[in-house]
Amino acid sequence: MEERTAMGYRGLAKKPILAWALVAIVARLPIAIAPLGLVFLVRERAGGYSLGATLAAAYVVGEVVGALLIGTRPFSRRSSAISLGLGLGAVSFGLLALVPSAPDPFLVGLAGIAGAAPAASPGGMRTMLTRLVDESAVASALSAESTLTQAIWAVAPGLAVSLALWSGASSPMALAAVCMAAAALTLPLLRGDGRTAATASKSSTQVSRHAGRLLAAWPIYLTSAASMALLSAAELILTPLLEFRQFQTGWAGVLLTVFSVSSAVGAFFYGLRKWPGSVRVQSLVLLVVMSGCVALIAVAPGLVGIAIVLVVGGLSQAAVAVTRNLSLRESLPESAHTAGYSVMYAVQGIGYTLTATLTALVLASFSPVTAMVGAAVLTLLLTVASALAELRIRHRGNGSEQEAELATARAGACEEPGPG
Repeated sequence: MEERTAMGYRGLAKKPILAWALVAIVARLPIAIAPLGLVFLVRERAGGYSLGATLAAAYVVGEVVGALLIGTRPFSRRSSAISLGLGLGAVSFGLLALVPSAPDPFLVGLAGIAGAAPAASPGGMRTMLTRLVDESAVASALSAESTLTQAIWAVAPGLAVSLALWSGASSPMALAAVCMAAAALTLPLLRGDGRTAATASKSSTQVSRHAGRLLAAWPIYLTSAASMALLSAAELILTPLLEFRQFQTGWAGVLLTVFSVSSAVGAFFYGLRKWPGSVRVQSLVLLVVMSGCVALIAVAPGLVGIAIVLVVGGLSQAAVAVTRNLSLRESLPESAHTAGYSVMYAVQGIGYTLTATLTALVLASFSPVTAMVGAAVLTLLLTVASALAELRIRHRGNGSEQEAELATARAGACEEPGPG
């Protein structure tokens, strides 16, 4: 295998990229702690856990809507628009921290705004990152981004619980507000988004022109939804599965932390070298591996066996995340990258939410083992559907190119030779 080289990561150790990483941390930490933080915010109220789940669901729905409506729109300077969204998100989180006893509909609305307003930031910041590096270092940059994201998600649950228990139920929301405000103030200072109004107008036309290609990338979005479906199943079914298999449920948090840490490590190692096959093939193969790992969780012997399976699954999940981003980047023109990332972000939220709902229904009638294996089978079916769709689109594209070449050849044959 051709070495991607440690140079790829050494090349990222530049001031603009390190500044980007710091802003990314304070922008994404609130997103990671929000669902659990919302549950702890109202858990001491009557029906608190039910209301907390509703707030978390409203937050995710807000993310989906915001990513689709805001993330796909062109702006004269996208970093400023994202900064405004982060600022509105900071205000929403701040109000949640200040008035946790407000009427339920008001809290639900605030949770929805907190999810929707900054939803364009992950895709927009990813585009900014790729503009800060050479084309040859994009894969390493996206791997580093995935490592950073996985590390944040590994830390966030424990941080949210610790703050809520030791500093007060509103503390996670207060931290989210402070972090998001800091990101809103510093994001416009970053390099990587210096478009003028004229460039943005051209970009707007290009995005509209490439809307068909944005929609044609649906097989990639489908693999994204499949990956999040697996992640949702692993997180939500693991606790009842441990109880069903007569293990202590307290191990669920430790095992999920192992999964998150292995995902961060996997993303880092994926960026170290160039792997065989195209990124789309890699994504599909890794999804199959991840599906097998999720199925094995249900039958792996002992906690050590489950932990080993989760380590392998985490390594695969991280690489799937990077290959999805690379695949989407290859499929779309540069003017549509942020829109494509935002659509994929929305699809991930939809996949996670639908799987969570389906998991609740399945667990009401079947054992956790059946639910876990069923989630793996569903992901395999989605993966196969994505692969077949990809082949069909590619075959259709090759056919169109051959027809165009044939038409050109016929036109040339019909031309009469000129005098002399």
